[in-house]
Amino acid sequence: MAIGDWLVILPVIVPLFFAALAAMLRQRVRWQARIGIFAAGALVIAAMALFVKVYRHGPLAMTMGNWPPPFGISFTVDMLGALLSLSGSSIGFLVAIYALDDIDIRRQGFGFYPLFLIMMAGANGTFLTGDIFNLYVWLEVLLISAFGLLVLGGEKIQIDGAVKYSFLNLVATSLFLIATGLLYGLTGTLNFADLAIKTPGHASDDLLVVVALIYFVALAVKAAVFPLFFWLPASYHTPRFAVSALFAGLLTKVAVYAMFRLFTVVFAQGPEVVFQLMPQAAAATMVIGAVCALAQNELRRMLGFVVISGIGAMMLGLALGSRDAMAGGIFYIVHSMIVMVGLYLLAGAVMRFTGSERYAEIGGVYVASPLLAASFLILSLAVAGLPPFSGFWPKAILLRESLKQGLVWPAVALLASGFLVLVAIARAWRYIFLRAAPQGSTGDVAAAHEARFPPLNAAMIWPILILAAAAVVIGLIPMSMMPFAAIASDGLLDPTGYIDAVSGVMP
Repeated sequence: MAIGDWLVILPVIVPLFFAALAAMLRQRVRWQARIGIFAAGALVIAAMALFVKVYRHGPLAMTMGNWPPPFGISFTVDMLGALLSLSGSSIGFLVAIYALDDIDIRRQGFGFYPLFLIMMAGANGTFLTGDIFNLYVWLEVLLISAFGLLVLGGEKIQIDGAVKYSFLNLVATSLFLIATGLLYGLTGTLNFADLAIKTPGHASDDLLVVVALIYFVALAVKAAVFPLFFWLPASYHTPRFAVSALFAGLLTKVAVYAMFRLFTVVFAQGPEVVFQLMPQAAAATMVIGAVCALAQNELRRMLGFVVISGIGAMMLGLALGSRDAMAGGIFYIVHSMIVMVGLYLLAGAVMRFTGSERYAEIGGVYVASPLLAASFLILSLAVAGLPPFSGFWPKAILLRESLKQGLVWPAVALLASGFLVLVAIARAWRYIFLRAAPQGSTGDVAAAHEARFPPLNAAMIWPILILAAAAVVIGLIPMSMMPFAAIASDGLLDPTGYIDAVSGVMP
């Protein structure tokens, strides 16, 4: 086995190794941040090296131990997995830097950085695994680390949010495990490449329809698809802002990725009922999420529903099923990772200036920091899908593909949700930046809060600026992203390269 083949599992090994190191040195609290940031930087390098290798050589596979696939545990990575691993690792690095200012010494002592690194390992394990049961294992790793990060600090509101998150996600995980057992009983394998070969022979089997429906419901809960999204707005606003940003960038995107993988590679010839449900679920998620965002009076609660609305756009790409539509959906996943993390980090900066997230209690931030105001405007226009920012291109592709297939109502839902999100964001902008002062207050907001809240430092500012710049660059140069999304889409629709990468070591 060549040394380069180890790149397939390096994005999982690196964060797990440093998470263990940080846990062993938990008494040295001052070392935690150094270890966490170094590990996050090393993870970005590993993910970049893997991305370049996959781009140059195609899908890669590695199987653990002496058990060949489909019996051994395989890691198999194509362009989709490599692209999302690199995107997730990059936002994780920026969150780790932001956490220097957002996570206090007490929370660092309670294990923020080990839990953060375990979550990064879980996300990358999900993106890179080539086996459904292993996918379940990494989803469990994500669930456990997310619960730890939610309760970090032990505040009452955090416990409440963690219970809601954990209960519903445990139900979804149980459904996922049940479906996995049924699928194994039906096909005798859980390896993605092997399933791509064997499931077409069971396309007419009623049990395969049941399995696909159970998978769809389980992943719909984890992805926060309407009407199963209630855990997300109940939990995302409760932890520290760095944690909320990490959740917005990774948790739901992992479930959407699993949908893309399962309902192309495994169930491509499978049950039509699931594919008939997807457009309706996608359209409802987009519109209901946007309507709920408009009804909120707190910044992070509003952003939680914007996350949900974006999930519908990603699902629409999968539901439409064409090469360009799926490329648009994949493009949207990466765009959402960048923009939603940036907005959640910005929410933390707003909290630092004003001491509140409630619209009635905040204002005047433009005077305090015009740079933050500009960043918020860029990220807001991007998430609404307006040019020349990153959200415009995937939405334009999805709109074109919907109309090309004669599906007017998903196109209408896409446009309506974009408009409603724009109104919700504009409302937040008005309260946070344009209003001279919070309700009932007098004087200069920046001066009034300077003594009470410390000024923003570079660790808080630079991640926001980098993410806002990324939204601009991708919007102005869509070819910096679209070719990779197209390659990823091709790999899903024609998994021959994925299968061949595994078949090189299959008996």
